[in-house]
Amino acid sequence: MSDFHQNGIITDFHNLTRRPVEALEDDLVRFAAQRPMSLILPSLYSELEGPALANIVDELARVPYLAEIVIGLDRADRDQFDRARAFFSRLPQRHRILWNDGPGLRALDAELEAQGLAPQQPGKGRNVWYCAGYVQASGRSEAVALHDCDILTYDRGMLARLFYPVAHPYFNYEFCKGYYPRIADGRLNGRVSRLMVTPLLRALKQMFGPLPYLEYLDCFRYPLSGEFAMRTEVLDGIRIPADWGLEIGVLSEVHRHYTTRRLCQVDLADSYDHKHQPVSEEDASGGLNRMSLDIAKALYRKLATQGVTFSAEGFRTLKATYYRMALDLIEAYDHDARMNGLSLDRHSEERAVELFATNLLEAGGVFLDNPGERPFIPSWNRVRAAIPDLLPRMAEVVEADNAPD
Repeated sequence: MSDFHQNGIITDFHNLTRRPVEALEDDLVRFAAQRPMSLILPSLYSELEGPALANIVDELARVPYLAEIVIGLDRADRDQFDRARAFFSRLPQRHRILWNDGPGLRALDAELEAQGLAPQQPGKGRNVWYCAGYVQASGRSEAVALHDCDILTYDRGMLARLFYPVAHPYFNYEFCKGYYPRIADGRLNGRVSRLMVTPLLRALKQMFGPLPYLEYLDCFRYPLSGEFAMRTEVLDGIRIPADWGLEIGVLSEVHRHYTTRRLCQVDLADSYDHKHQPVSEEDASGGLNRMSLDIAKALYRKLATQGVTFSAEGFRTLKATYYRMALDLIEAYDHDARMNGLSLDRHSEERAVELFATNLLEAGGVFLDNPGERPFIPSWNRVRAAIPDLLPRMAEVVEADNAPD
């Protein structure tokens, strides 16, 4: 049995890890007869050469209930695409690789660009958006999950727990977000979520009051997790950012489209570790530096759509409020780490908070200076309205790229 509770906003399933994965998979095999399932894997080519993805593929090869696996492959030339095909060939499920840098998908991207519908920048959001389009074009699933390709502690039970709430034929959940403890090698990890998102949400609530949207985001145990599942029709209407704001953007969109009774979160694992991003203090285009900027902008844009008015003075106040709250949380995290025998470097934590505080102000300036910016990729229902045959043609391109030589 698993415990769950209603936290007043969304249903929170926890301790599902008590149930053996084989029992979950037996259920999911039965569910798949009514609600077929697909998995999206957004990947850089470099991740094929990393320490995590080979194990992920080995684990997925043992999953009995998937109708299709869709791999979005970025930064790959022809030879690298061919190597990727060989790498994923051991998957027994139907699987297709979207060669995002290949001539076929690039031609479709140019067509979308001519209509003002293409993603404006490369990144995970763009990768996921094209994969979402292909899932709809394929038409093989009624539920779809997504997770990252750099999970060092991956096992197939994580996917089973993620799918379960949206795949169960008697449940009415449209969207499920995964969470887990961010502990690895005796350290407390998850800096952007702990040190930026949590204190930022609380600072925003202090300034603007307990807005339903802020309360909603704050109820997620790990809002920046890259693991979520949904009914396939959800993909049709949501608009997502192309940048590091993807996870916050997806949460914002499902909040806009669905009552919170149709949303849930689920405990995926007792431990979780993945590739850690550098802080990149000197480079605003990479690492946690870039991530924090994009997340802040995503939050500001969403709050603006709800009638919140921002100003330069307001952003300065937000920076100061956030900074005080984040420093207070560092002390609490330090005590938590000590009680659990974990290490935490308070100096590096405070340096990260200083960077994030600066970036809150920087992101505010970008937000105010670019009122005409298009932050979201258009929804797929808009694309179909503008170019009705694009999705079938995308499917043809992907089939041609994946056809045997």
